[in-house]
Amino acid sequence: MISLYRKIAVTEGISYLILLGIAMPLKYFFSFPHAVKYFGWIHGVLFLVFAVVLIAAAIKYRWTLKRIAIYMIASVLPIIPFILDKQLKEEYPDSKL
Repeated sequence: MISLYRKIAVTEGISYLILLGIAMPLKYFFSFPHAVKYFGWIHGVLFLVFAVVLIAAAIKYRWTLKRIAIYMIASVLPIIPFILDKQLKEEYPDSKL
């Protein structure tokens, strides 16, 4: 379950960076709104999957509400999901990305 959570969290983090760093500039600087439309949709689906997998992992590993809240807040801040992934890797060394 941790491996799945880590994969989804990193993928969602990458999709967020693509949305902010590529799709948004394409929309606002080059008048190409389709980039945000499609990358936004992909990111939205990944975020929903992330939330479901986070809840499943939290139940399985009995994570505190504080930890769940930190992970949810971190998911909307660029780069932070990658830092948390490193911490999860140290805490659960058998998990694979």
